[in-house]
Amino acid sequence: KSVGVDFVIIGHSERREYFNESNEMLAEKVDLAIKHGIRPIFCCGESLAQREQGVHIDFIKSQLTESLFHLSEQDFLKTVIAYEPIWAIGTGLTASSEQAQEIHLEIRNHIASKYGKATADAITIQYGGSLKPSNAVEILAQNDIEGGLIGGASLVARDFADIVKAAK
Repeated sequence: KSVGVDFVIIGHSERREYFNESNEMLAEKVDLAIKHGIRPIFCCGESLAQREQGVHIDFIKSQLTESLFHLSEQDFLKTVIAYEPIWAIGTGLTASSEQAQEIHLEIRNHIASKYGKATADAITIQYGGSLKPSNAVEILAQNDIEGGLIGGASLVARDFADIVKAAK
């Protein structure tokens, strides 16, 4: 915070994998971020195996429940959710706009079950699964997708600029 940080990414798939970050550990990180006035961007998402087994929605719901649902409604509204299908990051695979919308709606409905529809409608849910110029317009046009958590495409100025244009 002392150097001007306003947001922090918590729960990114690589941190979960490489550092064995549990949902409980992520809940503590979320609490610390909010305590210090930094808005958490909370990442959730499933592996290809979980998607193929049909457990992906329950898996994502458990990530949200165990890491965020202890928050008061006021603190919950300080978070941003980023859905990152792990199977679509750096693999060449990309979620279709329909797949992305389906999960975003499931996330919103799950939030509504805990905090109510008004809070679910107010929370920002971004897409973070290899958003690029070729899919940004279609994915960002979906009703429940409110922006993107841009990874690799942010390293190529033209690609990033094209994604920003798509978001307008």
